[in-house]
Amino acid sequence: MKASRMLISTLKEAPNEAKIDSHILLLRAGMVKNEIAGVYNYLPLGLRVLNKIENIIKEEMDNSGALEILCSAIQPKELWVESGRWMKYGPELMRLKDRHDRELCLGPTHEEIFTSIARELIKSPKMLPMNIYQIQTKYRDEFRPRYGLMRSREFIMKDAYSFDKDEEGLEKSYQNMYDTYSKIFTRLGIHYQVVLADTGNIGGNGSHQFMAISNIGESEVVYCDKCGYAADVEKATITEIEESTDELLPLKKVETPNQRTIEEISSFLNVDPSKTAKTIIYHDFVNEKLVAAVVRGDREVNTVKLVNEASSNENYFVLATDEEIKSLGTIHGFCGPKDLKCDIYIDIEVSRMHNVIIGANELNYHYINANFERDFTGKVCDIKNARANDLCPCCKNPMKQNRGIEVGQIFKLQTKYSEPMKCTYVNEKGENIPMRMGCYGIGVSRTLQSIVEQYHDEYGIKWPLNVAPYHAVIVPITTKDEAQFNLANQIYEELKKKHVEVILDDRDAKPGFKFKDWELIGIPYMVVCGKRASEGIVEFKNRQTLEKEELTVSDAVNRIIDAVANI
Repeated sequence: MKASRMLISTLKEAPNEAKIDSHILLLRAGMVKNEIAGVYNYLPLGLRVLNKIENIIKEEMDNSGALEILCSAIQPKELWVESGRWMKYGPELMRLKDRHDRELCLGPTHEEIFTSIARELIKSPKMLPMNIYQIQTKYRDEFRPRYGLMRSREFIMKDAYSFDKDEEGLEKSYQNMYDTYSKIFTRLGIHYQVVLADTGNIGGNGSHQFMAISNIGESEVVYCDKCGYAADVEKATITEIEESTDELLPLKKVETPNQRTIEEISSFLNVDPSKTAKTIIYHDFVNEKLVAAVVRGDREVNTVKLVNEASSNENYFVLATDEEIKSLGTIHGFCGPKDLKCDIYIDIEVSRMHNVIIGANELNYHYINANFERDFTGKVCDIKNARANDLCPCCKNPMKQNRGIEVGQIFKLQTKYSEPMKCTYVNEKGENIPMRMGCYGIGVSRTLQSIVEQYHDEYGIKWPLNVAPYHAVIVPITTKDEAQFNLANQIYEELKKKHVEVILDDRDAKPGFKFKDWELIGIPYMVVCGKRASEGIVEFKNRQTLEKEELTVSDAVNRIIDAVANI
């Protein structure tokens, strides 16, 4: 491809809405163009990268035995009612009506559609196991789209669904996809970690996430170097403390004027925050009631765990207002579990502490020496966030913590969808048995940006060779120098014959301008034809290492051909 015929829309500076490096670089390099908040158009260079990522995914999915289909993004309400998710899914579901007032939605995911296809087309148990997948655009009405392709309202996803006769079959299908995803992300060059995960709105009883390690990731991961345990904080557990052996002291109400926060009350009473417990009130709109969560003062409530305990939905679970808190006979900043008239969830850690400080449900007062069961009660469960230095639940060694970008997730759905939607097969006894399902997703567009997040420097993107929009670019210092331009064209034609994806920069522009463009765009190899062109000597630049060296034309050409052949 000749640069003069390309749509090269590089920018010196990114629009103001771009806050993280990968988003900035995708816009500046002319890979994508923002349409409205959370909606992007893929420009020629970005689309080439996207297609290469999709091709790698398809190759590995096909190798795994999965079958590709393509579904409509428009889904009927009736299927979502069957699964029980039409109202439960939340405000992210984009609902609409056609001219006949039939209610529809734009698919944020495709469990219902794939289950419907399977129940109608899988006629015999001899057809099981089966795994079908697609790469398709999804729609979610994100409350606050941000970070470019990381959290957008329209995004490209690979989703697959396996159908098996029994638990043993599901385990095999799940492991097959686990291995397949590992191959995909390894081929894409992503530095990733596999972690235990919560199943969220998708459901099921088991899940793993594939996390691209990144400081800007929205997900937090705790992991153990000793035994390999790793989990998203939404799922992570820890080795819980033993029951305290301290003698139970008499409960006492003390005045704490204007001491509302854990930091304030700890300082006022001269105790460590770990000796306190905080009570947080939530409004559960699914079950239409207020609930209280009690965790140690230096801990944070894990709302995903809490929502699961309450059999609610994260989209309809919010902090209670001051007025709602008052309706329980308490006051913000002084809430405590003693005599609180609502469902109370007590973290395991708090239940094992002795002589803890809690709010007294009265302005300017707290209790000291409060103890579970004697002074307050509630459902004991794990509702806290795990964090660095907590003890691993498997080997009891201190864990570490980092951040990651969720690029893939796999689920054991079991019969969550097949049972209510009657996706069954007939066994040898003539019984209708719900198929065991698995669900496997990769955020394709998010993966693209994750690669940029992991592969960039101060000059621009550094695409891995197998997903780069082009493998190499040939740059004559000036197109007006006959020797330089002829040599550049010679190299260009030779590489094309060897099936190298190559650009000839034939633009009439200053060399510095050209160099900056290609460094920003991230073409892996650059061959510069300069003043030694008449001698058959070129400058060879490696974008990953930034190394420059003078080579003969044949050496430069062969190095590129060999690299491409080994992709």
